[in-house]
Amino acid sequence: MSERPDYRPETLAVRAGQERSPFGEHSEALYLTSSFVFQNAAQAARRFSGEEEGHVYARFTNPTVTLFEERLAALEGAEDCIATASGMAAIMALCLAHLQQGDHIVASNSLFGATVQLFSNILARTGITTTFVAQTDPTAWEAAIRPETKLFFVETPSNPLTEIADIARLADIAHARGILLAVDNSFCTSALQRPLELGADLVAYSATKYLDGQGRVLGGAVCGSKTLIEEVFKYLRTAGSTLSAFNAWVLLKGLETLKIRLEAQAANAIRLATWLAEQPQVARVFYPGLASHPQHELARRQQRSGGAIVSFEVKGGRAEAWTVVDHCRLLSITGNLGDTKTTITHPATTTHGRLTPEARAAAGIDESLLRVAVGLEAVEDLQADLERGLALIGR
Repeated sequence: MSERPDYRPETLAVRAGQERSPFGEHSEALYLTSSFVFQNAAQAARRFSGEEEGHVYARFTNPTVTLFEERLAALEGAEDCIATASGMAAIMALCLAHLQQGDHIVASNSLFGATVQLFSNILARTGITTTFVAQTDPTAWEAAIRPETKLFFVETPSNPLTEIADIARLADIAHARGILLAVDNSFCTSALQRPLELGADLVAYSATKYLDGQGRVLGGAVCGSKTLIEEVFKYLRTAGSTLSAFNAWVLLKGLETLKIRLEAQAANAIRLATWLAEQPQVARVFYPGLASHPQHELARRQQRSGGAIVSFEVKGGRAEAWTVVDHCRLLSITGNLGDTKTTITHPATTTHGRLTPEARAAAGIDESLLRVAVGLEAVEDLQADLERGLALIGR
């Protein structure tokens, strides 16, 4: 990483990492090329061996991707960053770079459904095992440690119940035993939470979510120290789960508005959560910004706001939850989140549908649960859209 001036996050989001070409472009350049040309055979040899810095092949080096990596690292307060093709590719790269056959992971039982599948099925085939524990119980994490435990992995706030893990406490437990702590920061991003400052070793991202912010492209990233990220780079160079230059360019545009988007979306979310809590058809609302949230005080210490994800249980079950979804005309019915357009999802049958009923129950994902990723629309319009379906419950 190049030296960074001591700028504030708002400035880093639009300036960090940019090195203009001889053309002097003001906007970030998009380098659509699969390979790079060398001056002679000796330079090619130096580049391929790593003796000389420079771009070699777009599977693992590209100027636009490097710019995105530098900018995200600056925002996260990390020494280094490596970008990947998706958020799941980032988690896979993080794990396979730092784990080997026989190693053990302790992970939250409240992880995103695909992450649970990755740990339980894909990594298990390689001989890497996982113990899932309660997200909010540090003693359970400590009790799950084995001699072969090498990684703690947590997503906070969790998807979809917005449970908050105490990052600093988990870091202390992990580091006392020589274990790495990785935090999925996709929900908050650096705009609302900086896990490295709280003691985490690695930060994983689905850049598809708030870093893009408009539902346009897939992307992922891992941030951390130079030493830890170097191992991820070695994996990526060979495995090839690479972020494309075009997607990196789109994500750069997303970073420019990240802070103002998330602040506005979080302001909408607290209003919507407060309104939902007052509706007679709603059994429970999950939102860290509400005083009723079990980890409200921890969220206040650890995050800059409650974020933009609001989940709630309706009175009833799947039929009642689907009634709310099916009567939405404004909210988008889709599994994605982080968009400026508000989305609604029934987690038990979509994002967490591949989990066993037992795993869903352990994670607290009921058939009555709905997840709303709040966007930038007028809150009154979101309320009216949800009220259409809520009004039919109990009739």
